[in-house]
Amino acid sequence: MYDPNDVLLPYQKRWINDQSIVKIAEKSRRTGLTWAEAADAVLTAASAKSAGGRNHFYVGSTKEMAREFIDAAAMWANIFNEAAGEIREEIFNDEDKDILTFVIYFASGFKVQALSSNPRNLRGLQGNVTVDEAAFHERLDEVLKAALALTMWGAKIRLISTHNGVESLFNQLIEETRKGQRKGWQIHRITLDDACREGLYKRICQTTGQEWSIQKEIEWKENLRNSTATKEDALEEYDCVPKHSSGAYIPYHLLTRAAREEHKVIRFTAPETFMTLSVEEQAREAEAWIKETLTPFLSMLDEDDRHSIGEDFARSGDLTVIAICAIKSDTTRMIRRMVELKNMPYKQQEQIFKAVVAMTPRVVGMALDSTGNGGYLGEQATLSYGANMVDAVMLSNKYYQEWMPPFKSLFESGYIEIPKDEEIIQDHRKIQNIGGIPKIEKGTTKSARGGNRHGDGAVAAFLAVRASYMEGGVIEFTALTDSFDDDGIHDIKDRGCW
Repeated sequence: MYDPNDVLLPYQKRWINDQSIVKIAEKSRRTGLTWAEAADAVLTAASAKSAGGRNHFYVGSTKEMAREFIDAAAMWANIFNEAAGEIREEIFNDEDKDILTFVIYFASGFKVQALSSNPRNLRGLQGNVTVDEAAFHERLDEVLKAALALTMWGAKIRLISTHNGVESLFNQLIEETRKGQRKGWQIHRITLDDACREGLYKRICQTTGQEWSIQKEIEWKENLRNSTATKEDALEEYDCVPKHSSGAYIPYHLLTRAAREEHKVIRFTAPETFMTLSVEEQAREAEAWIKETLTPFLSMLDEDDRHSIGEDFARSGDLTVIAICAIKSDTTRMIRRMVELKNMPYKQQEQIFKAVVAMTPRVVGMALDSTGNGGYLGEQATLSYGANMVDAVMLSNKYYQEWMPPFKSLFESGYIEIPKDEEIIQDHRKIQNIGGIPKIEKGTTKSARGGNRHGDGAVAAFLAVRASYMEGGVIEFTALTDSFDDDGIHDIKDRGCW
């Protein structure tokens, strides 16, 4: 029963009260379980050794998650009136680099500390361990191996996560525990409906000053589920039902964290009558769109930034997407602009692509999907700009295995930004772990604007990031006046390609 005077909801209390050596929470998003876990961490670290006190280590996947957990722990320390120092930033050696960690020291002599996800960092430590978003840790087996060694001295392990496919180790551990193969381990299952039955949405209304009603709660849950790309995604995100044969490669919270309103998407759909026009008329229609719409859209790119370009090709049905990535001095990759083309003839795709290249400052490289029909634009780009500037990509398992991990690591470290566009975010959700290989899953989703999507925006962004590691050479030139050639196609002069 929900009590507005209680700080914790019933399922949060049950989680804290469970003192099993290993406990696992398979949960819906937005249930506040990590927040409750921070309370347990404080209670443990603030206790004397004789009362079961010990260190508590938090292992998340991002610096922001680490900071949020430590901030929550500091808040709980204040509520519990426990003697604790200020949040300290310390340097922790993580193999070949130094990692900034956050620590709170207590008068008991113990601490709450956030570590990176490197399994090696748990070696030689003593204390309880929380592994957050466990299903998304690429080396969960190694993290768990290091953490379980600490239980020899009485430490406890907590795994908290939403699901990430039936084949994930996280789901396998849950299945083994339910079968009795993991003695002494406990499972807590918290779906969105479970949490709301125990007051989650009422608590949200209480803290935000809204009036609760059952209708508002139903609509809130429906909106959350409808925001996912597929029904299977909704079941996984909010109902603890792992998807079969796959798992999301980049967690949703990392995608939304990377989304920025200042990064934009522009869309151009060729009308049904476009193919009835002559070659010259098609070229002039595309040129008009370039001058009136594309030029001002790209004019906001920073002339001082180096840029890379990625392109996912489609002729009909799916979309052609061109992504422009700014490479910042701190190594952040910003997908500043994306251009979506639908039902566009080959020549006009080439015309628009070359316009994008011409208007993008300091291009260091381009990676183009040259699989199937995409080979045409890949070939034309290579002929126009040179093989050292263009990677005509044949997308394959080997290619995904080589370049997807660096792409994901940018989201984990917070060094990438993408447009705050729901369809672009959902495109990235199409990157799945399939048989251990991160790639775009088969099948399409319906676009809110009509037609189908097949992760097109994610492929373009992925290839733009890959191209950002290329090294082109500057092309010096003298600008000529704009003109049309004999076919009526705008003669766009390259400016400052690298």
